[in-house]
Amino acid sequence: MIGSIIGAIIGGLIIGVLARLVLPGKQNISMLMTIGIGIVSSFVASLIVGAIGYRNAHGIAWIPLIVGVIVAAVLITLYCNHAGRKSIAR
Repeated sequence: MIGSIIGAIIGGLIIGVLARLVLPGKQNISMLMTIGIGIVSSFVASLIVGAIGYRNAHGIAWIPLIVGVIVAAVLITLYCNHAGRKSIAR
């Protein structure tokens, strides 16, 4: 159980950081949010890849990793756009 949680955090960190490297420019987002988005993206990528019937025989699962980075890049972009639009009500 604890190994799964640690694995999800490490996987989320890797996917989140790779997504931030793929995106152009500077993203104003914390490392904790990057990890959270990476974890969510990893879960969503697993669902997407599983739905299309992908099964990894051995080695590194490249397809889920690539899909996870794409999903994370989209989520980071959406988060940055949403966080940038916050306005103070007067």
